[in-house]
Amino acid sequence: MKLIAWNCNMAFRKKAQYIHALNPDIAVISECESPEKLKFSDSIKLPSDILWYGTNPNKEIGVFSFGDYKFQLLECHNPTFKNILPIAVTGGKIDFTLFAIWANNPADKDGAYVTQIWKAIHFYEDLIKETKTILIGDFNSNTIWDKPRREGNHTTVVNKLAKKNIFSTYHKYFNQIQGKEEHPTLYLYRHENKPYHMDYCFASNDFMEVLESVEVGNYKDWTLYSDHKPLIIKFNI
Repeated sequence: MKLIAWNCNMAFRKKAQYIHALNPDIAVISECESPEKLKFSDSIKLPSDILWYGTNPNKEIGVFSFGDYKFQLLECHNPTFKNILPIAVTGGKIDFTLFAIWANNPADKDGAYVTQIWKAIHFYEDLIKETKTILIGDFNSNTIWDKPRREGNHTTVVNKLAKKNIFSTYHKYFNQIQGKEEHPTLYLYRHENKPYHMDYCFASNDFMEVLESVEVGNYKDWTLYSDHKPLIIKFNI
């Protein structure tokens, strides 16, 4: 099972072919336009299922299946956490809960980014289990921006998930330390001298045991299309 998380920087219809070429089973696309605006090229296989959520038809979050997987937004979804979507994934070799994430809610005065994730993982406490759980997408956060006096910073999110045996696939695969990542997923304003790691896939231990590979797109190949680079995770499932 191959998953891809990518903030496409809008206009996914013009860029979908590059993600499709990577043969994902599931793609979580931030800053994605609504299905009504999506017109895929005839040269690519159409998604077998799409779950899109948001109010801005030009820039929200979309989840795409290119195989047997089907999506259902769970009834417990709390729209307060704007684009943190609890999704039941079925139809493949394994059923699991996927949290598709684009942490971006300027309306919340407590914090627009990682604070959203901090609040969400507490709200969905009973849904986030030690098995069959994946959280993936643009977290808009990194330990380097931790505010020590703020309870919900990046480190506390990582530690909270770790208590449930849920860990970052990238950090596990490359043996990296949070905040010292060697592979940026964002180049601010597309400037090569402003690299950051802000996109993640956290998975429960049963997935981690079958983690096969993790890749991050490079600057040269992807900067024409977005300031973010795709995070590509493959499990032996």
